Amino acid sequence: MNLLKQALHDRQFVCVMEFVPKPQRLAGFEQLMQRGHLSGWPMLAGIADRVGSNLDLSPLDTFAALSTPVPVMPHFSGKDRERQDLLAQLERMDQLGLEQLLLLTGDRLHGHEPGQRPVRYLESVAALSIVRQARPDWLLGAALNPFKYCEEEGGAQYFKAQKKLKAGADFLILQLGFDMTKYREAMDWMQRQPMPRPMLACIMGLTHGRAKMLEHVAGVTVSPSMKALVAAEEAVSKAHAKARSVSRLALQVIGLQLMGYAGINLSGVHEMEQLLALERALDDWQGKIRTEEEWALAWAESWRMPGVPAVTFHPPGSDWEAGESRVEATTRERLRYHLLSSFHAALFSRSNVLSKAFGWAVRRPLWSTAPGARLLHRLERGVKRPLVGCDTCGSCRLEDTLYICPETCPKGLANGPCGGTRLNRCEFGDRECIHSIKYRTAKSVGQTAVLTERLIPCVEVGGRQRSSWPGWFEADARSSPERIGDTAVS
Repeated sequence: MNLLKQALHDRQFVCVMEFVPKPQRLAGFEQLMQRGHLSGWPMLAGIADRVGSNLDLSPLDTFAALSTPVPVMPHFSGKDRERQDLLAQLERMDQLGLEQLLLLTGDRLHGHEPGQRPVRYLESVAALSIVRQARPDWLLGAALNPFKYCEEEGGAQYFKAQKKLKAGADFLILQLGFDMTKYREAMDWMQRQPMPRPMLACIMGLTHGRAKMLEHVAGVTVSPSMKALVAAEEAVSKAHAKARSVSRLALQVIGLQLMGYAGINLSGVHEMEQLLALERALDDWQGKIRTEEEWALAWAESWRMPGVPAVTFHPPGSDWEAGESRVEATTRERLRYHLLSSFHAALFSRSNVLSKAFGWAVRRPLWSTAPGARLLHRLERGVKRPLVGCDTCGSCRLEDTLYICPETCPKGLANGPCGGTRLNRCEFGDRECIHSIKYRTAKSVGQTAVLTERLIPCVEVGGRQRSSWPGWFEADARSSPERIGDTAVS
């Protein structure tokens, strides 16, 4: 049994040391990992994937470059990747003796702009399903971002997390955050699941410099009052700011352990002295704090400074918490859903006369010829693009996405949002996230189960740019027990 699986099995707190592959930092990283523990907790490496670009050194190449093997959990980012890329990585992991993987959709690929050539993202839900089927015994993880302050984006995150558990995730790692009420919220959510899984928290010491850097990291929230505090600390002295940052980081670790988190994913520690400073701060706090109540008082005090306004962790004017129900779909959104749902039932249900006639028509041999296939493709695109923004992916999923086309998401995500939204805005910044619209619609028309239960498989690269209609009416179109959204709708 590998180190992480053993720690999770034994309920032993664990530290995953995150490493973004950079050749100049490899020697220092190896030195850190050779130590093997943080405050007695077992430590393994989490090697990030394509954080900068798709030309970054891969996690597996990084692992192979280590002079001495260490326990490793590679990441797999789905950005600019297809099924075959994932399967190829699984084969290489077999060769390297690795059998644990963190599956992520990935943040925005640098240089990918809306309106340019589409960049395909193999989203995490589909990737989990693929790996779980191919490697049933592997330890698989996925991400959750609970640091959302609008109902739509927060609710949609938890809906998608339910899909990740259903698809085969053994554990979840939270994306980077500082708001401990959101950590509590996520833990409470997990405990309500039929089969709760372990969760790890991604954490980083916050300084003034990092606060400015994190403004440009999708999905990370650093409020104005948090920035004001770390700026004030920096104004005293860099040493003062560093000491406060390390102390808060240690206190955060203790709070997460008290809440029931299985471990931490530690980011931003690159040198042995940083690790030892954190360990000293942990030892100091562990001698003072025994209960959550004691911890809460110390945590609140760690974010105070004379002459600095009180710190709040949410963006100004947005403070949604899980369980609050504030939003509903607009009249136009509800009407759109009902019209398209009725159109689908009439033409694609396979059960009424009109649907059977349409199915018979689109399965004629004419449409199997090259000219016929091109004509049918143009016809479907011409009908659906003005209605839903269709890009004729060849495997239409509209029924399972409440008739909001996944191809209108810049990443092409069908199962739910990525972690990069900010107050319902898409990570690309040019639109509202389509999954926020889906959430509002599902809530208002009583279809939230669609967004939690139907695992939508990836669109295969060879099937794009053709009509989905003939396949929808084939006898085996829904024969798989994993049906999970393989639809070809209006």
